[in-house]
Amino acid sequence: MSYLVSLLVGIAVGAAYALLGVKSPAPPIVALFGLLGIVVGEQGVPWVKEHFTERHASAASINPPERDSGSRQAASWPSAEDHRLRS
Repeated sequence: MSYLVSLLVGIAVGAAYALLGVKSPAPPIVALFGLLGIVVGEQGVPWVKEHFTERHASAASINPPERDSGSRQAASWPSAEDHRLRS
């Protein structure tokens, strides 16, 4: 599976090079910036996921969502006891 993903990413990068008009193999500075982008993406995505997960979890613990226990719905509909009292 990782070979297939690697091949697909390689094809995507090749297509991007063709669209941008970059020679292949890329000049050294372009290749270095590409490698830098790979490292930043590889390290940055987990950091962003962790950062937003912690922020979301802490916000949820501070302001938990209101749970509807059905009390509002029960108040709007007459209960069986109400029907007996009216009869």
